[in-house]
Parts: sequence; structure tokens; C-alpha cells
Amino acid sequence: MTGTAMTPNASLDDARADPKAHTRADTQAAEPVRIGLVSVSDRASSGVYADMGIPSLQDWLTRAVTNPIIWDTRLIADDEATIAATLRDLVDVARCDLVFTTGGTGPAPRDVTPEATLAVADKLMPGFGEQMRQISLNFVPTAILSRQTAVIRGKALIVNLPGQPKSIAETLTGLPDATPKVHGIFAAVPYCVDLIGGPYIETDPAVCKAFRPKSAQRPARA
Repeated sequence: MTGTAMTPNASLDDARADPKAHTRADTQAAEPVRIGLVSVSDRASSGVYADMGIPSLQDWLTRAVTNPIIWDTRLIADDEATIAATLRDLVDVARCDLVFTTGGTGPAPRDVTPEATLAVADKLMPGFGEQMRQISLNFVPTAILSRQTAVIRGKALIVNLPGQPKSIAETLTGLPDATPKVHGIFAAVPYCVDLIGGPYIETDPAVCKAFRPKSAQRPARA
């Protein structure tokens, strides 16, 4: 399954092709952000059961991100070559700024999402995987079996997430009620995207407060 959805008022290509349009996007409205979502599952992709990864991700990101979002979704099997080709297509052709995968990160023979992700990487971002495992270890000791990672390809950030909806939300949000508080990974995503030349991602602090150094923050939108 593959699909692209665009918000009616979002024109990412126009804003980037025309510097004046880019300035207008900064001053009048949040920049559109193009997000690719990849659910990796043999059984879901073959119709054995309904995929829950993409709906869970879309639900959380729709609540967290206040920019207009252009979605590109893919439901594919646990095949390393297919996963790598899908990631290349989302970044190089569809021009996604941010790509999340879900599923295929365990130690089983068919779990090859990290290998495919590393195969398309320009730079490794291992801190994302480290923090996801740290969050999940608060719930289950088997979190150490998870092999999620993150990489940069071109001007896009690609992040592997767990396969279960509950774990997806926990790793993105963190554990705000824990003592001490445990930060979720998405708090660092907007600034990372800034640094690699992507759009300025804004968030709803009630869901996830993005962290940026003061020098990188833009004035609050009226």
C-alpha cells in the first residue's frame, strides 16, 4: 500500500523553490512538512491483519505537529531490499523531510529494518535508538532486544520506531510523569531537522514540547 495526502493549503515545493515564498511561509504560516511513514510487516502487508502502525503514527503526529503535514505512507513486507528502496524513494523522490518506520527491529530472522536503514545512511544518529530503549526499559526487560536506530540521508531524518502502538507513543512522548522526567525522542526531532536544512517544525507543547537552543528559536506565532 502506498499513499500520499496533502493538506489543501500546503505547497512545500513552491515555498522552497521561491525564496520570497519561503519568507512568507516563515512570517505568515507554519511551513508544510512532508512526512513519510513506513510500516514493515509481512502479515499486515499481505492482509492477514490490519496495520496499526501507520494509523498510530498519524494520530500522534497530527496532535503533536502544528505545521501542515503532507503524508506519504507505505505498507511493505519484511524484506531488506524493499525497505531500503522504499526509504530511498521517500527521501530522494518524494522529498520527505522526516521518515518514520515501524516494525522489524527485533532479533528475529525477518527483522531487517535497521539493516535496510543503515544501508541508505549518510550519517548515523545512534542517540535516538539509545533513548528509545531507555524508555522501554521502564516497562519490560526485553527492551534491550530492540534494535531501533536513526540516520540522516540527504536532508531527511529517518527514525526506526517499535511496532506496537503503545510503544510508539511512549518512545515519541517520553515519560513526563516519571521522577526524574524521561524525555521522548520527538523533542529533539525538530532541531535535528533544522540542522540538516529541513523546515522549521513546530509542536503543541501539551503533546510534546520541542527543544531548541535559544539562538535557534523563532518568535512565538501570534
